[in-house]
Amino acid sequence: MDDSGLISDADERALLDSIDRWLTKKVAPVADRFEQADEYPTELVRDMCEMGLFGALIEPQWGGLGLSALTYSKIVARISEEWMSLTGFFNSHLMMALVVQKFGTGAQKDHWLPRFATGELRGGLALTEPDAGTDLQGIRTTARRDGDDYLITGAKLWITNAIEGDILAVLVKTDPGAQPRHRGMSMLIMPTRDADTGADAKGVTRGRKLPKLGYRGIDTGEIGFADAPCDARLGLVGGEEGKGFLMATGGLEIGRVNVAARGVGVARRALKEAVAYAQVRQTMGKPIAQHQAIQLKLGEMAAKTRAAELLVEDAARAYDRGGRVDMEAGMAKWFATETAFEVATESMRIHGANGYSKEYPIERLYRDAPLMMIGEGTNEMQRIIIARQLIARNPV
Repeated sequence: MDDSGLISDADERALLDSIDRWLTKKVAPVADRFEQADEYPTELVRDMCEMGLFGALIEPQWGGLGLSALTYSKIVARISEEWMSLTGFFNSHLMMALVVQKFGTGAQKDHWLPRFATGELRGGLALTEPDAGTDLQGIRTTARRDGDDYLITGAKLWITNAIEGDILAVLVKTDPGAQPRHRGMSMLIMPTRDADTGADAKGVTRGRKLPKLGYRGIDTGEIGFADAPCDARLGLVGGEEGKGFLMATGGLEIGRVNVAARGVGVARRALKEAVAYAQVRQTMGKPIAQHQAIQLKLGEMAAKTRAAELLVEDAARAYDRGGRVDMEAGMAKWFATETAFEVATESMRIHGANGYSKEYPIERLYRDAPLMMIGEGTNEMQRIIIARQLIARNPV
């Protein structure tokens, strides 16, 4: 691996091959069962810890793999071809870890990152609330200083790893009256379990696991805080109040690359299923792949899937170079996720009635795809971000 985090082509192939073998041997036989039962895949999560995926983007000095965003995006796309939900477990966790790695104090990095890298502590980024999604400045969760602690009060919703996880990076308002609002926001690393007993931490209440159309098996849920104490020295990221909004939006960039890569994975699998089915399903005495109407669909699906792959590669390379990548990540996220939904829909139509059956994987792909157009910032917002950055980068 060089200083940029890039591994050799041979090492990358070896890593991806090992993940492919795991997907074939361990994931493919059980994915439908876990997904349909909406059951937490404990053993598969343990496997991902052992493979180092919870430390994929954490630097080696803290025990992580230190992978580039480009290699990471390829891993996400591969796993999403088999079962997209699995990528959520480690992506939300890594968004939390990157907040500490990018903005944390030396003591915070030394304390948290080695435990994040191994998956000993698993968690996520707790931003969304019942009345605040894309508009993060609308959050109501507060944290007030009380001696050596902050006391957190509020509720978070749609949080990955909220039920089975151990810790969260919680976006709070430490100065609710600040104007503009983002100046009053801070980020706290908050353990949600007692380190000794494993019980819920003081002041923490886990709500329900949210029932969802797709993206099942993963513990997307609610979590509440009622004067929950959080150690200020280890918890206040960077040791300074008022910087949380910047940290949250910075974390979303890799999240959008991840979601775009998921879109690539779903689109690839939906395309593969359509191509295979079209060659074995016959109408009017020949495979439907020989009908021009089906060929028109497959041609467009293939071209858009490849375009999505290239946009994700572009966004990942931009992330690896450093600096702002909200335009590149927004382009990749918007196009790849819209493509995933379109390709999944067309694949279902090519499958006909069988596409509506749980006996075929396209049914699950079709249900998973819509989430990605909403999560990590809606696609409507992505187009606005793209336009604003386009104008800012090209002043007249």
